[in-house]
Amino acid sequence: MLDKLQLENILFLDIETVPEFETFSDLDETKKELFDLKTKYQRKEDFTAEEFYDRAGIWAEFGKIICISVGFFTFKGDVRHFRVTSFFGEEEKILKEFSNLINNHFGQPQHVLCGHNAKEFDFPFIARRMIIKGIPIPLKLNLFGKKPWEVPHLDTLELWKFGDYKHYTSLKLLTNVLGIPSPKDDIDGSEVAHVFYVEKDIDRIVTYCEKDVIAVAQILLRLRREELLIEEEIIHV
Repeated sequence: MLDKLQLENILFLDIETVPEFETFSDLDETKKELFDLKTKYQRKEDFTAEEFYDRAGIWAEFGKIICISVGFFTFKGDVRHFRVTSFFGEEEKILKEFSNLINNHFGQPQHVLCGHNAKEFDFPFIARRMIIKGIPIPLKLNLFGKKPWEVPHLDTLELWKFGDYKHYTSLKLLTNVLGIPSPKDDIDGSEVAHVFYVEKDIDRIVTYCEKDVIAVAQILLRLRREELLIEEEIIHV
């Protein structure tokens, strides 16, 4: 089935998220209490809610999206290219631009979205933040009433599981075992909030996010037993 998918019908994506506010003290008292309750079992007795706040970006209720990077294949005869672009800036602007891309270019029945661990994180995070910001959810992200085989999503983590639901493999590990250049050669997810709020270096985050998108595309190519992308085939728009 994977081999029958046309690569140009797949939109590869990755998101970067951070806590919605820079510090725990920036939250109002109600939000502090809610964050305390939300993270109670993850923290146990090891951290206070304030000490745990640097991880708030993993929850859509307490985090926000600062970058969505996407990539897609184009073919002209025998010439293959992979075009990569990113949306960043204010979160509402990011979400609207991403929604416009899907609705205008990847909204047809044959189109699918693809990411790594995206079914558990990226796709629902985007949808939740759109609801919070009052932005209509594109049909490709609105799963209400859909049967599992009707969901237009691919997840390279799920593909690698081969039905083993206990198994988790990070993007860094999977690229390593498949002989793909690591996208984690600068920063990793745990450092994004510091780079965003302290270093204020969004360009560094965009580069990191785009590398993840390229890595996901490379994994799918390996799963299809196709040649990996070379640098000359990758176009940053």
